[in-house]
Amino acid sequence: MGLAGITLVMDAAAGNGTLAVLRDGAVVAEADVVMRSEHEERFFPAVLDTLARAGASLDALQQVIVGAGPGSFTALRVVGAIAKGVAQGRGVALYAVPSLALVAASDAIQHAAASRWLVTLDALRSERYAALVTRAAGGEVLSVEQLGVLPTDSLPRRAQELSATLIGPDETLAARPHARNVTHCLALAQATGPMDLASWEPLYGRLAEAQVKWEAAHGRALA
Repeated sequence: MGLAGITLVMDAAAGNGTLAVLRDGAVVAEADVVMRSEHEERFFPAVLDTLARAGASLDALQQVIVGAGPGSFTALRVVGAIAKGVAQGRGVALYAVPSLALVAASDAIQHAAASRWLVTLDALRSERYAALVTRAAGGEVLSVEQLGVLPTDSLPRRAQELSATLIGPDETLAARPHARNVTHCLALAQATGPMDLASWEPLYGRLAEAQVKWEAAHGRALA
């Protein structure tokens, strides 16, 4: 995927937000953002600050890439809405990549021999979101097969069945999704094409905890 000019990348699948600014496909600035605050909204100001550190602005954007989940429901909603708003406001394309691909694209494992990865993120309730991710020898992510929500204690057996190596924030081989890792996922983003801004939503993976608790308390689905 040939990316000319300035690309803004954002993700928050693991709860906290991450940002990267690419210039012609190379990372020139990045940030980590603590999402939760009782007194202020932190993510969009961090977007502006990261762009400024890259010597750019919203006016310079030529495309936006967002981590599509699954992961933290609230954080994905916030970042997804900001990504759509920025893309629509600037009239540029919005691309989406699976957030689990951003784990397998970590620089920490770029020289690992494995090419098949069972990537996980915490889904609460002793479960994890999982995907089978394949990578080329140079680290480029080739494919992502979403496996849904799996019991945590089933993951070692599932990895063995898939001939894959377990990786994730809570695995022995630890890595987290980060926007900067998108440099190994650009062909994947291109393959899915620009998102329709009117209909695209992140892949939440499951209902929000607040909805689950409400439905359990009321004995019916929330409309």
